Amino acid sequence: MPSTNATAEVSAVTDGTFERDVLGAEGPVLVEFWADWCPPCRMLAPVLDQIADERAGSLAVRKVNADDNPLSTRRYGVMSLPTLLLFRDGEPLLTLVGARSRARLLSEVDAALRG
Repeated sequence: MPSTNATAEVSAVTDGTFERDVLGAEGPVLVEFWADWCPPCRMLAPVLDQIADERAGSLAVRKVNADDNPLSTRRYGVMSLPTLLLFRDGEPLLTLVGARSRARLLSEVDAALRG
């Protein structure tokens, strides 16, 4: 449970805001490409909400509706949903495909940020 009363939000990003909200962000950003029709995406949503709260201030968590934002989806070669991309300084560091547990996701993210 977070030690502050503030909660971080998993904000939606669009083709029009991707550059500002992800590529231009300070610090690392974890982006989920998802769709309404994707059951594993629904399974991953509470995990991402929890990570956003736990890592508020050190890791931003964003989501892109792949159906509504084809430019960003194509630009990063997203072929399956959910796809998670970890960015730092505007560069993708890690690509993960499929839902996973909170512990596994954090382990993979932390390893990529250390490397």
